Amino acid sequence: MIDRPLRWYHRLYVGIQYLLPHHLLSALMLRVTRVRWRPVKDLLIGTVVRYYGVDMTEAREPDPRAYASFNAFFTRPLRQDARPIAMQEDAVACPVDGTLSQLGTIDGGRVFQAKGYDCSLPELLGGRQDWAQRFDGGVFATIYLSPRDYHRVHMPVDATLGEMIRVSGRLFSVNPVTTALVSRLFGRNERVPCLFETGCGPMALILVGAIFVGSMETVWAGQVTPIGIRRPGPAHEGEMVIRLDKGAEMGRFNMGSTVILLFGPGRITWDPGLKPGARLRMGQRIGQIHEHAPDQCH
Repeated sequence: MIDRPLRWYHRLYVGIQYLLPHHLLSALMLRVTRVRWRPVKDLLIGTVVRYYGVDMTEAREPDPRAYASFNAFFTRPLRQDARPIAMQEDAVACPVDGTLSQLGTIDGGRVFQAKGYDCSLPELLGGRQDWAQRFDGGVFATIYLSPRDYHRVHMPVDATLGEMIRVSGRLFSVNPVTTALVSRLFGRNERVPCLFETGCGPMALILVGAIFVGSMETVWAGQVTPIGIRRPGPAHEGEMVIRLDKGAEMGRFNMGSTVILLFGPGRITWDPGLKPGARLRMGQRIGQIHEHAPDQCH
């Protein structure tokens, strides 16, 4: 969500993105973030910590110089007590740290992106009409992760993995300016929809790639993108069902991006205080699970 008028330089910034070699730049960034030479990695880490005001007291390793590479710093684990999980049975926990871009109801099979722009569920889910039909009429929340945020993704509720899909595409920035100016942004960008069965119906956690964010991981398949490094594994390894408890880590970004959370109709309402632009912390309560369909979904 952008809270200021769009100017000519915003449009120029977005226009230049159409011309950039997204995947080449992301591949170069991937190599840079894995450099272990101390002068380079310490410079990169120190710059980000200072510029974005990263709170290292929350990290399991608070010394920025102790990380082997910039990527190790960027995907750093937190102290066990840094993110309490909303464990009430009717609570939906926030899957990530970040800023709430949008939330609401999925109307007519479309997810709202920004004023004048939305994206169809089938496109967002890589053409999976069967899953798209199950989410139509449900609710969504889009959360943007900035470079200062914790970059691991956790489970909002207990769930069993049904399917993971890798959808190739562009790698536009997903910051508020680009989201406000690029139509179907989340349907254009490379993404990894992870589709789950839960006690309150279907749930999706969609990891959306962005410029310099060509690498995404899940705990069951390892590095899913870029595809040249590791092909995604199946949703089930042999006969083993992949089940994850609320609060468990399910994936991570190797740089910042966006997560889109979807639930099916009639069982989830977002907490009334949630508004676009709100700062969220992984584990906090963001919604309520209902045993029966509430009179009105928010």
